[in-house]
Amino acid sequence: MAELLVSTPVGLFCPAGGFHVDPWGPADRAVLTHVHADHARPGSAAYLCTEASAPFVRRRMGDAAIVQGAAYGERIRLGDAVVSLHPAGHVLGSAQVRIEAAGTVWVVSGDYKRAADPTCLPFEPLRAEVFVTEATFALPIYRWPEPETVAAEVMAWWERNRRAGVASLLFCYAMGKAQRVLAALAPFTDRPVLLHGAVAEMTELYRQQGVTLAATARVAEMPARRSYAGELVLAPLSAGGTPWVRRFGERETALASGWMRVRGTRRRKGYDRGFVLSDHADWPALLRTVEEAGAPRVLVTHGYTEELARFLRERGLESGVLATHFEGEADV
Repeated sequence: MAELLVSTPVGLFCPAGGFHVDPWGPADRAVLTHVHADHARPGSAAYLCTEASAPFVRRRMGDAAIVQGAAYGERIRLGDAVVSLHPAGHVLGSAQVRIEAAGTVWVVSGDYKRAADPTCLPFEPLRAEVFVTEATFALPIYRWPEPETVAAEVMAWWERNRRAGVASLLFCYAMGKAQRVLAALAPFTDRPVLLHGAVAEMTELYRQQGVTLAATARVAEMPARRSYAGELVLAPLSAGGTPWVRRFGERETALASGWMRVRGTRRRKGYDRGFVLSDHADWPALLRTVEEAGAPRVLVTHGYTEELARFLRERGLESGVLATHFEGEADV
């Protein structure tokens, strides 16, 4: 079977198509699964992504970047390969990359999840001879609660802090996780959620694509010396422990992450509360997805790679690790 992808110092390269998938170094042509920083890096001569990802890529790479947006399922010939992008359910615009060449089909999952998320299209199962899957949470302990349950927990935490007269600071990824929280809260409240500037910029791009979110306001636009008692604030993880958080006075902090599934992680990271909410597949979803792909060969990237590959080999599949620089959901 032809190797449609090989690992190079720049990233995963498709010789038949002359492109890299999510290169971590400058490439002639980059095919992107999504726009998180570990998968979409500057420096490539041209980028191919989904139409929904294109505004985010242009914002990150600059106006001079050559960015081609493709519709989901659109077949694009690159060299001797035919490439198409299919929903991954990770964040808005995220995609699996289907590569067809030399009489075989490979599917690169990128980051993906199977849980419901109103901010992006659901994961589309694809058949392949070789399936390249992430393994961020590839251990049996990682099993996600229903998203509605988590939304109710966030609302209850916010309400309890509101009654106590303290601010609620919820830390999460600025692109994807924050908007998922806002979409989940929209049916429950008309009160505006306050946003750090980095979260606000990503949220505006989501709204421009018609995603329904809770009402928001920028912290930077609030009057000086105002009280934040009872407010819910969404902030990127990088803002934690910086002088920016001092303005909120008495506060409780929380983190929305799949890592909150492990007891003790919240305390070790110094948060008052943890919410189990991940934009990656949990253990049952990973196994279900591999089964649906029907691929006799499964390559595993970033996360608990050796553990998942060994598990799949024990069940009769040809499986190994494909080394990458991707982080998945960084263990902060």
